[in-house]
Amino acid sequence: MNDNTGCLMGSPETVMNLAVTKSSSDYGPSFERPADEGMLYVAGGTFRMGSDRHYPEEAPVHRVTVDGFWMDRTPVTNRQFRKFINATGYVTFAELTPDAKDYPDALPRMLKAGSLVFTPPKQAVDLRNWGQWWTFKFGANWRRPYGPRSNISGLDHHPVVHVAYRDVEAYAKWAGKELPTEAEWEFAARGGLNGAEFAWGDEQMPGGKHMANTWQGNFPDMIGNVWEWTADWYSQKHDADAPKACCIPENPRGGPEAASYGSRDPNTRIPRKVLKGGSHLCAPNYCRRYRPAARHAQPIDTSASHIGFRCITRKRITS
Repeated sequence: MNDNTGCLMGSPETVMNLAVTKSSSDYGPSFERPADEGMLYVAGGTFRMGSDRHYPEEAPVHRVTVDGFWMDRTPVTNRQFRKFINATGYVTFAELTPDAKDYPDALPRMLKAGSLVFTPPKQAVDLRNWGQWWTFKFGANWRRPYGPRSNISGLDHHPVVHVAYRDVEAYAKWAGKELPTEAEWEFAARGGLNGAEFAWGDEQMPGGKHMANTWQGNFPDMIGNVWEWTADWYSQKHDADAPKACCIPENPRGGPEAASYGSRDPNTRIPRKVLKGGSHLCAPNYCRRYRPAARHAQPIDTSASHIGFRCITRKRITS
């Protein structure tokens, strides 16, 4: 199953492009080992987070410091998620029938288990109406990404998708890990290229070569990687730098939950978390969110066919 818009990391088998990253075998016994050998170490540091050149929610650019951490080399795969399900019997949010009390404005016929599925239209459509290519499909979930008749046979190494926030939290807890903060995710994605436009530099296609699994051609004509959940509540913009240079935020955790609510539906108030990375649905003519600074607000109860996740663990030097 391919993922979604701003694929900085390539396919699930691809090593994360981090200049500041090392594997656990590169360190001596003074370092605690990560939760598993599929993680890479991201040395901490100070960087310029955000962007003033694209979408308003990415601004302003501001300085942030993060400590070192271990990060999954790839998004969590179907194989890894299946191992979690088999060990715990966990049922994902998309497999549960919604409670009418939580969605007072919903049509009764829509209160069924399912998830959002991308379906490319057969003709040109109004790009301002996302309903032209997204469908809430009954029976769609991580096992059946396109609905009841689909499956993930042969896709063990593809990112798991159709996972809501509570699902990824449950997996992370079971695995002895955590979800990254927005700052940690962006710092890792930049790979030491502080202030660069993309994860690999300032040119989207150096030498005409595609550097990530983003949409090729005019959207919505399909293939690539997924948006990834972070632990931070969404906010409409970043906080600016403090007046004094001494006051650089260290390991920030985002804004309050109360500021994360959307205003579209006042009767159904679902808090939102920050997604990072974009997906295979990002294209220059529609969505330039395949950049480290890009961010997206996602309701915690909503899963989709282009949203996955990866985990971190914060280990420190022990001697």
